[in-house]
Amino acid sequence: MKKYQTLLFDVDDTLLDFKAAERTALHLLFEEQKIPLTDEITARYKTINQGLWKSFEEGKIDRDEVVNTRFSILFEEYGQEVDGSLFEQNYRRYLEEGDQLILGAFELIQDLQSEYDLYIVTNGVSKTQDKRLRNSGLHSFFKDIFVSEDTGYQKPMKEYFDYVFARISNFSVEKGLIIGDSLSADIKGGQLAGLDTCWFNSVKKPNHTGIVPTYEIQSLNELYQILR
Repeated sequence: MKKYQTLLFDVDDTLLDFKAAERTALHLLFEEQKIPLTDEITARYKTINQGLWKSFEEGKIDRDEVVNTRFSILFEEYGQEVDGSLFEQNYRRYLEEGDQLILGAFELIQDLQSEYDLYIVTNGVSKTQDKRLRNSGLHSFFKDIFVSEDTGYQKPMKEYFDYVFARISNFSVEKGLIIGDSLSADIKGGQLAGLDTCWFNSVKKPNHTGIVPTYEIQSLNELYQILR
């Protein structure tokens, strides 16, 4: 078994339960606005949001366009004009409180931090990710946290990983492993950077992308089998 030294972890739906945080934040936002949040609206928001983040990953739009237009696009489809930036600010306040952990995440990271060099690699908003990681208790276990907003690049861009590697002392790509739930961002990005990759596929999604990870796990505890 290959010996790894540097472990690069994604955040959302890898260590922290983003779906739970998003669900709570949307309910609180719509409740605050006195707008009924239906299953249809929720599903449409997720489709719009995922499409915008995919465009961001592909370098077609910047992060600000993602977060400041998703609500205005959503409401436009229902015949309403809203201030997308204002909705985003209110939504962000609620999302920052979303520190729910993926099952086994805290125990895994606490256990690994004495044996491996742990880093966070995440696309997102710096203030939000920082607060969620601190509130979850995970923040102190990582040697550094690399958020796309701070780097000027994003996963899966090779430039993002070049930025990260340049800031890790004595980094060896042969001894590095990236762990994440996104084939298009984490696994593809890791491959472009020359890393071994571990796809955290907790919901057993079929993979029709042609992106083949080095490893695939359904629970975080399975990572021990790869590392040890």
